[in-house]
Amino acid sequence: MNRQATLGSRLLDGVIIVLLLALVFVTLYPIYYIFIVSISDGSAVNRGDVKWIPHDVTIEAYKIIFKNKDIWHAYGNTLQYTIIGTAINVVLSAMCAFALSRKDMYGRNAFIFMIAFTMFLSGGMIPTYLVIQKLGLIDTMWAIVLPPAINTFNMIIMKTFFEGIPVSLQESAFLDGANDIQILLRIILPLSMPIMATMVLFYAVHHWNSFFPSLLYLNSKDMYPVQVMLRNIVIAGEFASQQGDIGSAGSSFRVVAANYKYAVIIITIIPILVVYPYLQKYFAKGVMIGALKG
Repeated sequence: MNRQATLGSRLLDGVIIVLLLALVFVTLYPIYYIFIVSISDGSAVNRGDVKWIPHDVTIEAYKIIFKNKDIWHAYGNTLQYTIIGTAINVVLSAMCAFALSRKDMYGRNAFIFMIAFTMFLSGGMIPTYLVIQKLGLIDTMWAIVLPPAINTFNMIIMKTFFEGIPVSLQESAFLDGANDIQILLRIILPLSMPIMATMVLFYAVHHWNSFFPSLLYLNSKDMYPVQVMLRNIVIAGEFASQQGDIGSAGSSFRVVAANYKYAVIIITIIPILVVYPYLQKYFAKGVMIGALKG
């Protein structure tokens, strides 16, 4: 009986391992493929020879990107939107979550209902655009960072985490003369680093990958984030400032459109790939605690 149970558990473990390896392969291979195409010779890419290993490695596509001032300007815009937008998100979400986590707040349940209601019904794209237009935010950075200032789902996760902190700590601080702001800054936030890191990751990834609001609210090309530039390159076929680095169809050249597109994709995803490992330990802990309590 024990031998059968042991054999069955080993078979189950083997199936789970195979499924996880398959999932890892499905997840990582597209990124790997994009990378090897970006460093392969253009003629090999056109022939379809690049599948598992790069052919005639070249970094010409990356040299073109490094010379393209439009892409680096858009990269700077994305950094600006991400840093400022994430700071606004985290500050406002923490303030709202702290207030709603206090059971002595007057009208707490009514506010929670009204805020949660926005998760299921919103004003829509056209009314939102008209509001932003009337506020004079069109073609400004604030049209990108202010409308998504608080994500309701993220705020509720943060509120649930705050509710898990013992109320006695807040009561002791209040008896010592601390006000609500001091309690938030000196007690709640220092004890909430896992959920704060999780929220920083959530919001930063959202801002970094966002491009649709930029298409709606930004008219000047100088304000475009790198995601819009990437969208124009991949979908609209724009290859700005290349000045003959990419040859015409049928000619002998080392860099083709696919090289350029995939090199831009790699440049775009590098920051998130670099930041994620440092926040991953907080990410897992913060999400689990925020999800299980309450």
